[in-house]
Amino acid sequence: MFKLDITPEVQSALDENRPVVALESTIITHGMPWPQNYDMAVSVEQVIRDAGAVPATIAVLKGQIKIGLADADLRDLAQTPDARKLSRADLAICMVQGATGATTVAATMILAHLAGIKTFATGGIGGVHRGAEHSFDISADLQELAQTPVTVVAAGAKAILDIPKTLEVLETLGVPVITYGQSELPAFWSRTSGLVSPLRMDTAKDIAQAHIMRGALNIQGGQLIANPVPHADEIPQSDIDPIIAQAIQEAEDQKISAKAVTPFLLGRIFELTQGRSLKTNISLVLNNARLAAEIAKEMSDL
Repeated sequence: MFKLDITPEVQSALDENRPVVALESTIITHGMPWPQNYDMAVSVEQVIRDAGAVPATIAVLKGQIKIGLADADLRDLAQTPDARKLSRADLAICMVQGATGATTVAATMILAHLAGIKTFATGGIGGVHRGAEHSFDISADLQELAQTPVTVVAAGAKAILDIPKTLEVLETLGVPVITYGQSELPAFWSRTSGLVSPLRMDTAKDIAQAHIMRGALNIQGGQLIANPVPHADEIPQSDIDPIIAQAIQEAEDQKISAKAVTPFLLGRIFELTQGRSLKTNISLVLNNARLAAEIAKEMSDL
């Protein structure tokens, strides 16, 4: 019915039980403009290699699942403005129709698990959108974390979301939310959110052991690791909150909804911060990749 097209580099690492880190592709197609998106993708892969692991950027190209992208494919994807944004609901449809799509957190988790990859680095997860009590707009990422056994390293939920409600849903779904190295939950561009983290761990080894223990206990689902953006590159919460509020109001005024909301908000925040948000976004993705590589190495050792 289908097969995974795994690059030789990734397949060799999997066969030899060497550490592999999955990477999503919507951050390339929907999260950043060209050419920063391509430069970021190449840099993230290199950071993972430098940390002693193998990167596996995941996407669907012309209906074919790709676990790891050759440079030419990565460059083409970064310049594909009409790539579909794939989640659990439409992944199979994209494949059947022979289309090209970039994977969200949820779709990346599904395909990473199929390939045998346990660790995944991203920027921020989706969650409960502000005003969800009226729109019921809740990302499929949360359900995926509850059912697919992949450890996801992110800088928390995207700050454009309702973070308290996102935390409540994750708690209801039984997803461990573990902040790395601090007791306060980070909020994507900011190191602080005003919320105490449900859990804290200070070493990659502890995080890896928790993943393995959940499997031993036959507990379904993965883990969310909230990794604060480096101090030097954060945008303080007091600076970013008014900008987010303005962007959200503009989206409402323009009746932008569903999958178009997040790309619109990220683009508008980029404009309102005069590019500062993009610099921070790149920094936090690289930081998450480093931590994910350390976790993947510990899992391989264990």
